[in-house]
Amino acid sequence: MFQNIGLFALLLGVLVTVHELGHFLVAKACGVKVLKFSFGFGPKLLGFVKGETEYQIALLPLGGYVKMAGDIPGEDLAPEEAHRGFLAQPPWKRMLIVLAGPVFNLAFPILIYFFVFWGAHEVTSTRVGNVLPESPAATAGLRPGDRVLAVEGEKVRTYQEMSEAFIGRFERPIPLTIERDGKQQIVEVTPLKKVESSPIETIERGVMGVESSSRVPILGVPADSAAARAGLRTFDRVLAINGTVVPDQAVLYDVLAKQSGTLELTVQRGRPVEAGAVVARLPEVLKLSLEKQPGEGLAALGAESSEFYVSSVLPGSPAEKAGLRWGDRLVSLNGEPIRSFNMFQVQISGLGEKPFGLTWRGAEGERTVQIARAPVQVKEEFGQVSTGPILGVQSWDFSSPAERIQLNLEWHEALTQSARIVPTIIKQTVKAIAGLFDNSVPLSSIGGPIMMYQMAARSSELGWDYYLQLMAAISINLGVVNLLPIPILDGFHLVAAGWESVRRRPIPVRVREVANVVGLAMLVALMLVAFFNDITR
Repeated sequence: MFQNIGLFALLLGVLVTVHELGHFLVAKACGVKVLKFSFGFGPKLLGFVKGETEYQIALLPLGGYVKMAGDIPGEDLAPEEAHRGFLAQPPWKRMLIVLAGPVFNLAFPILIYFFVFWGAHEVTSTRVGNVLPESPAATAGLRPGDRVLAVEGEKVRTYQEMSEAFIGRFERPIPLTIERDGKQQIVEVTPLKKVESSPIETIERGVMGVESSSRVPILGVPADSAAARAGLRTFDRVLAINGTVVPDQAVLYDVLAKQSGTLELTVQRGRPVEAGAVVARLPEVLKLSLEKQPGEGLAALGAESSEFYVSSVLPGSPAEKAGLRWGDRLVSLNGEPIRSFNMFQVQISGLGEKPFGLTWRGAEGERTVQIARAPVQVKEEFGQVSTGPILGVQSWDFSSPAERIQLNLEWHEALTQSARIVPTIIKQTVKAIAGLFDNSVPLSSIGGPIMMYQMAARSSELGWDYYLQLMAAISINLGVVNLLPIPILDGFHLVAAGWESVRRRPIPVRVREVANVVGLAMLVALMLVAFFNDITR
């Protein structure tokens, strides 16, 4: 607990100090007399005076402040120093001083991300773990175990880089450089268009139907197939082929590509055992043989992926009421073939509680039923309770971890990446804040100190990289929010200085006083909303 409090205090202290450091340095450069620079609030713990400025560390490390001479209207200054007061400066200098705080908050994340990216990091490789049936990747001939080296000539080293390379690339042939069995080759894939929309932004990207995680070779066995005739059953897990262990489908593809004729399979099967009202499935190992079938991967066994088969049905759910049972094969959604269980979940998620036609094949043949998901309450990571509809079916489809590799970024590569990602986050932050004013982003998304504390604690558990990225995100938020033209914030001081430069006279003191009261009321209201959201979470 005390460690989490310390991390939370460090988070706030560093970000507010960076903000105030911007004001401090530019004020010094503009000739303004700076009386005090404080890290923290409250009673002074340590301090010293250098030149005309007192530097101190205060008791509460939750921020900091800069005290400049003449920054309050009507403040008395010695005649010889009156010209060095903040309000005595020309508008352009005051604008620079005010702007420096938010600019430092927006620039500081570049330094943070530089240290996050610099050096050796473990990342997900471009090795294809799984190829979805009937996907563009499957049509192009990609298979598990292939390693993507370049997308349309653009080198990719990580799975994220590969995914980002498909932004704006879709519905046309895209040449991929891949490595298979130690040799490079070119394959052309025509990605489908996928639109990812949120209140913040809309991204159009190509999807080719691959996953980084490789599937554990668990079988889906159609009736009257070669696999069924050989004695294989749905949800059998292939352990070995001709004595070679197959931990995932990538290895299974490689092994089967080198085999012909009769295949000797070692499989694990869950044997049903009744224990009262509960049916448990105890594992047993079997040895079976069959002739290799035409096709690659699971097709060479006369089988398909188990992801199309229902492994469990939630009691009382819409799925159970519609008649879905263990082992049923999902066929189509609203007449369109189901190509993967994940895609099926995404599709029905977009339908909300609207009815849809679901076709499946079971012991009694093929059935089509109109069905609608029912709402349930779900508690999310930081305590938010959301209500979402569910269907109530699960697929018995396990994945092995995606391949992880060490990526070593040189300093110039780290700097380039950090300089590229920060403007993107700034843009997203601006859109998110703007969304609060047009109701596209709900007020319930605003978080206060409690949520920040939880996020600091959670990110530190995940590692320093996550903690630093959280610090970068909050720094950007702090910078953008301070640029809003709300009295008390830096944005209003920018507007006031701009007004003075145009009208050749300052905003009347009375107007400033009223504006400050209004601004304070707005900030208090915002904090109350944040605290309310934190407490209800």
